[in-house]
Amino acid sequence: MIYFFGRFVVILALAASLAWLSMRQWGVLAGYLVGFLVLSIPLIYSYVNLARLIKFISLDRVESLPGSSGAWDEAFSRLEKHVRTMKLQVRTIEKQHERFIEAFQASPNGIIMLDDVDQIEWCNSIAEYFFGIAIQRDAQQRINYLIRRPEFIRYLNDRLFDEPLLIEQMGPNGNLSLLVQIFPFAENRRLLLAQDVTDLRKAEAMRRDFVANVSHEMRTPLTVMMGFLETVQTLDLDQAQKDEYLGLMMTQGKRMKSLVEDLLTLANLEANSQPASMTIVPMKSIFALLKDEAMALSNGAHQLNFQCDTDHFILGEERELISAMSNLISNAIRYTPAGGAIKVIWHLNHDGLGEFIVQDTGPGISPEHLPRLTERFYRVDRSRSRETGGTGLGLAIVKHIATRHQATLQIDSKIGEGSVFRLQFPNTRISSELI
Repeated sequence: MIYFFGRFVVILALAASLAWLSMRQWGVLAGYLVGFLVLSIPLIYSYVNLARLIKFISLDRVESLPGSSGAWDEAFSRLEKHVRTMKLQVRTIEKQHERFIEAFQASPNGIIMLDDVDQIEWCNSIAEYFFGIAIQRDAQQRINYLIRRPEFIRYLNDRLFDEPLLIEQMGPNGNLSLLVQIFPFAENRRLLLAQDVTDLRKAEAMRRDFVANVSHEMRTPLTVMMGFLETVQTLDLDQAQKDEYLGLMMTQGKRMKSLVEDLLTLANLEANSQPASMTIVPMKSIFALLKDEAMALSNGAHQLNFQCDTDHFILGEERELISAMSNLISNAIRYTPAGGAIKVIWHLNHDGLGEFIVQDTGPGISPEHLPRLTERFYRVDRSRSRETGGTGLGLAIVKHIATRHQATLQIDSKIGEGSVFRLQFPNTRISSELI
């Protein structure tokens, strides 16, 4: 500041001196004219530099101002440095903002930013999908105009945001369950977070159904056994009647044992999500075992046909594969009326996939039941399943074993024509005895 004031004083002193000399030499008018000219030179110089500065500001090129001289050179240099610093700070802030936006967009949760009157300032694409919002169209719209569920409007108006709100039947197809919670932050604004808990809700429902089904399945044989025991204890029965009741109790006991064993098998499979080992499984010996079990279970009531391609093996867990294949065969025998035919095939199809096929001539299954057959305890006909001794877990076990072997379970059936259950194994799970 002192530097600029000193220069100003020097210019005034110079103008006054030259004007005084001109007055003595050429008169008063000449002195004023010389003084004016001396003062106008820095004024014109300042105007030119000011015009250059305005031009570069309008072009947003202040950080590249051309060099000047004197006080203007220092002013340009400081201004250029300040603008460059400011732009660097702005670019840093913009990059941080972009990273925040990218992080919010990458979030699996819906995020909506609301102002102090609940108008939408911004939302990510997940929130758009959850609530049918388009930020380009709905920015500055009140959130309660777009999410018109009564429970949400009450939640918003009550301002009690300590607990989340569950909203069912959301999303474009109305099949999502969303857990919504609002968090107040700076300047009376609010952040709405929406989490998709559809799978969690389904899992909870499955657990509830599972517990209820297990309780029901166990309660029935226990009730029967207790009734028989009470009869044996309280009534004077002859040996034939006692043997009959003990036989019936044994049947119910075996049923509970099968149920517990299937539950344990299913629990072990669900706990082990790793792929099965790549051990060579001898299909010839497995088919011999499966055939013996099938003949014992059928007891001559069905026409059994076993065809095994002995040139190709499965790579996997032998115990699990036997369990899956045995389940499919026993289901076919249980649900195929006496005199029906059951064909069991192991071969390599034209696509190079290993196929284990169980085909029966049973009553068939309606199309609406096919997608749910692998659910635990799902039965097409509950009374018939209990009569045949099924636990309702067989196909669920088969599905889990197939998944561990990267295989797929395909079910085709027509009412009155029978069913075909097909396990398809990828070529990575197939081995030739020649290798």
